[in-house]
Amino acid sequence: MSADLCLVLGGVRSGKSAFAESRVASFGQLNGGSILYVATGVAFDDEMAERIQLHQRSRPESWATLEEPLKLAESIIRLLGEEPSPGAVIIDSIDVWVGNLLMEYENEPKQAMEQIVTKETDKLLVLTAMSDQSFVFVSSEVGMSLVPVEPLGRRFQDILGTVNQRIAATATEVHMLVAGIPVEIKSNIAE
Repeated sequence: MSADLCLVLGGVRSGKSAFAESRVASFGQLNGGSILYVATGVAFDDEMAERIQLHQRSRPESWATLEEPLKLAESIIRLLGEEPSPGAVIIDSIDVWVGNLLMEYENEPKQAMEQIVTKETDKLLVLTAMSDQSFVFVSSEVGMSLVPVEPLGRRFQDILGTVNQRIAATATEVHMLVAGIPVEIKSNIAE
């Protein structure tokens, strides 16, 4: 059974990645292993490339990195089976991953797209439940923003809200970052 599953939510530039990195570092120390950083971003333009570089510079060089925009569970499970196995895994970010899936399957009807994302999310949650590693997932909270004008934007917002709820339901802890300040939403950690 997984030691911990921590979900870190927040808006853009809320400080969620820095907080999540501190959580995964503490989990890595507890589990006596290294950190696997799973990056879901793809540099489609110069601005996104800059964001990716900023994230790369912010994390320790000793952390292993996996760049995977779509098949998270399949790619992570291969690395967890290698020796030495990481003590903790951070996925930054779930919202970018969901966006990647929506772009990959944008021509699918809404229901089919939701089923694809749900299936991929369930694979990820099964992996975390069966693993000895601790996991930290980073995701944006988009439920408090405006309803997008474009249908794909509304679909993203709806599906990400559902994905965040599914992850939060199984997480041992959930934090929301507001202006760089973490607010504990849920904690089921045995003391």
